[in-house]
Amino acid sequence: MSKILITGGSGFIGTNLVEYLSLKNHDIVNYDIKEPKNKAFFKNWVQGDILDKEKLQACFDTFNPEYVVHLAARTDLNENHSLKGYAANIEGVHNIVAIINASTSVKRTIYASSRMVCRIDYIPKDFNDFCPPNLYGESKMIGEKYVKENANHDFVVVRPTSIWGPYFEIPYKTFFDTVRKKMFFIPKNHNPKKSFGFVLNSIFQLEKMLFAPKENLNQCYYLTDYPPLQLKEWANMVSAEFDNGKIMEIPMLPLKIIATFGDLFYKMGWKNPPLTSFRLNNLITHMVYDTTDLEKLCGDLPYTVQEGVKMTTSWMKQSNS
Repeated sequence: MSKILITGGSGFIGTNLVEYLSLKNHDIVNYDIKEPKNKAFFKNWVQGDILDKEKLQACFDTFNPEYVVHLAARTDLNENHSLKGYAANIEGVHNIVAIINASTSVKRTIYASSRMVCRIDYIPKDFNDFCPPNLYGESKMIGEKYVKENANHDFVVVRPTSIWGPYFEIPYKTFFDTVRKKMFFIPKNHNPKKSFGFVLNSIFQLEKMLFAPKENLNQCYYLTDYPPLQLKEWANMVSAEFDNGKIMEIPMLPLKIIATFGDLFYKMGWKNPPLTSFRLNNLITHMVYDTTDLEKLCGDLPYTVQEGVKMTTSWMKQSNS
């Protein structure tokens, strides 16, 4: 049994990770500003903000973790004015690095970055090649660079791609909801391949990274399933689980017109218009990452895409989400 501190353990990935590792009899502390989504794990929760260095230090001093998984972050894309809005992704990382650098108990830390340190249509040459498309991506880039330049302890950086599954929220719960309501569509003649990840496969991968011998690890990995899924087939799997027919295919021209209006409404203050140029680009763009090293480390994943879809739709129905 290991002592594992998870920051952001009340979030989507964190909720699944707290449950998974607790059921394996590890001693878990969830340090998060928000209460747990899964009420069964209130006992593991320490309320705190990673920007509050004094309280964060006190949590470390009390618990003396052997392993840390740093997931806490602001993850929405709504900030358009200043990086200060993403302080958790920058100053919060500074606090974690400083505390662990001075720790004598921590054996390894996993730091969560994001695939959005690069825009969707850009495949980086290596893990030090960045081109963030927005302030969120820029904040994660700054945090990732800070870890690599300043952490003096054993660490791994992971870049979650598009992770989906039980306890998820915007945007991928929105995708499932849209399919359930028969409102999802694919631009005609487009069926991009996507490096997406079912959350319980991601949890399995994180566990491998936590406990693997150091010589078997790389410094950075994308967190994703392999091989990539095809968006159209995935959407049809989800639709079938909701007893719906196949998804719609719509020509590009009307979609471009709708997206242009969506851009305008977004600038006027509508936070979540149905379609924008950003979202339309995501619908037609391949997003595939090299998973060779991840596969070598983790081996076969425990769940297929079909199994993940069944588990996710079942959770939505049971929880009325």
